[in-house]
Amino acid sequence: MKKKGILITFEGGEGCGKSYQSRVLNRRLVQLALPVVLTHEPGGTPFGEKISKLLKWDDKQALSPLTEMLLFNASRVQLVENIIKPALDENKIVICDRYTDSTTVYQGYARGLDAKLINLVNNASTQNIQPDLTILLDLPVGVGLSRKRKQRQDRFHMENISFHQRVRDGFLDLAAKSPKRWLVIHADQPRNAISGIIWIRITGLLVKSFSNIKI
Repeated sequence: MKKKGILITFEGGEGCGKSYQSRVLNRRLVQLALPVVLTHEPGGTPFGEKISKLLKWDDKQALSPLTEMLLFNASRVQLVENIIKPALDENKIVICDRYTDSTTVYQGYARGLDAKLINLVNNASTQNIQPDLTILLDLPVGVGLSRKRKQRQDRFHMENISFHQRVRDGFLDLAAKSPKRWLVIHADQPRNAISGIIWIRITGLLVKSFSNIKI
């Protein structure tokens, strides 16, 4: 079943600024009076937020890559069913801070879980709803981690440098394989420069989907 709205996802490693840029884009679309929903993973629903706490902050027990992948997708099922799919069916723009590509990269490229298994579960959890555009904010690992140093460190922040390098390499590999879907931006630029690059790409997407829009 073809979705009606637009799904825009933001991806990247720790400290890349994707949460900030997703909020900036959301505000800009709201200012244009466009129907937009901003959400995030893991979480986005009351059930998902409980899972997010387990995944990110429960340091009393180690989680296997398979456990992580299944928990992320359990959260995702609820997010898609309760938030993303209804919004798309109403022809809204959905902005999601992380989506299936994060699972492919963190649990696949970085943790070594089988890619075919991840894709199978990801597709089932999303009802095969794919992003129209994925924005990758790419940043050298050391720079990203230094940005997060003063914040409370969750389980993923605390992984070693080689883990985070595999994450970065994984995102770049996915982007290279599907260049039409991905917009890769060097995230060590000023914030307003990044926002401008994103907006140029978004306007083209909006004009195709909203014929009466004035930008």
